Amino acid sequence: MRLLILATAFLPLLGVFVSSPLARSQKPATVDLSQVTLILGDQAGGTRALVEAAKALEGVPYKYKWASFQGAAPLFEAQRAGAVDTAPAGDLPVLAAALGQTPLKILATRVGNGESLGIVVRADSPIKRVADLKGKTVIVSSARGSISQYQLYGALEEAGLKRTDVTVKFVLPTDAAAAFTSKKIEVWATFDPYYYVAQQNGGRVLRDGKGINSALSFVTASDKALVDAGKRAAIADFLKRLSKATDWAIANPDAYAQVHSNLTRLPLNTSKVITKRSARKLRPVSNDDIRKLQAVADRSFRDEILPKRIEVGAIVDQSVWKN
Repeated sequence: MRLLILATAFLPLLGVFVSSPLARSQKPATVDLSQVTLILGDQAGGTRALVEAAKALEGVPYKYKWASFQGAAPLFEAQRAGAVDTAPAGDLPVLAAALGQTPLKILATRVGNGESLGIVVRADSPIKRVADLKGKTVIVSSARGSISQYQLYGALEEAGLKRTDVTVKFVLPTDAAAAFTSKKIEVWATFDPYYYVAQQNGGRVLRDGKGINSALSFVTASDKALVDAGKRAAIADFLKRLSKATDWAIANPDAYAQVHSNLTRLPLNTSKVITKRSARKLRPVSNDDIRKLQAVADRSFRDEILPKRIEVGAIVDQSVWKN
């Protein structure tokens, strides 16, 4: 398994429901976008592959750089440190980041696919169903507060097990992938592209995320970026271009998969499956999205995945897309 991981720097994020007075007071006409540089955060090259396949950023009036990480945990560490302006991630990692003092706002939503994550075991494992996990150690990627932890706890509850019936350890995806391939890990809860690659390497699925996870993912931006009039305007433009890129990907799956394969160095057939799962429309955050994410937040607090309850409306900004 070969994944191109462009491990680069760090960033911040937390928020309020409406845009800041500074951002509202700036008129787009006064912004010189040629002086703006966006640092676009990414996970395992997925967003970059989409954007480059669709040529979505050709001719933009601002500069941009990509910073790719192997999972949400290091990505949000970068955002908290101020090293990236935007960060795409699943529902629970966004909530965990906000509670972890990463000042951010949710700007856009993608409705994903519960088949893009799950619990896998080695092909020769005697574990045949989730109920067989009692007394076992489960490796979860990438860190506490991940979508895979949420999926694991949901699967355990569904099977009549308690969270305390298993031992959970957190390992970053690339390290876990190597350990799984070398048979040092028996049970692994993870997400694409690592999830599908594990299946390609002989992993057997116990339970995927369908019916457990919300399948929502989001694009966030740091508060620091959003109060900067130039970056705010550039981010608004980026969101609209990214939305058009998702439309293009849905209409051109083979071309999208080819660029994804080239960038991530995954086999083309693997990229075809992963990109088919990820080719979903990007749109503004809706009130229904907020309600669904609040349900995830409340359940995660109940299950002690999150240390305290979070009010989702406080980390959403529905005005940026309208800029």
